[in-house]
Amino acid sequence: MSRESEQRAYQAASITVTFEARRCLHAAECVHGLPGVFDPTKRPWIQPGNATADQLAEVVRRCPSGALQYARADGGAETPDRPTTITRGPTGELTVRGELSVDTPQGSRAETRAVLCGCGQSRLQPYCDHAGPCGR
Repeated sequence: MSRESEQRAYQAASITVTFEARRCLHAAECVHGLPGVFDPTKRPWIQPGNATADQLAEVVRRCPSGALQYARADGGAETPDRPTTITRGPTGELTVRGELSVDTPQGSRAETRAVLCGCGQSRLQPYCDHAGPCGR
């Protein structure tokens, strides 16, 4: 598995945040939401011990692409938006939020948030990777 495609975990006592770099579209919701936790100039760039589990969960849910996920130590999980929504961006990408089952080359994935390719040119099908006109 290449470094770009792997999912990395950042653990604190109350919550674990995972990050899948290849799905990140740099919306920066995390950096703007909790700059003391999400700081791309530091290593590790995610420091979940710098916020409460509630604060982290709230900011991770802002990540439109689903590149950031979380698992709470208390078992609390992200509740999918209901009803499911699909929004086409100005360049054609599809932002989807809800209870999702996304078919990928590796099999079906349960998701709550994703940005899907609307032009067919992504190298990360079905996710948008900004390779084609729908991600620009």
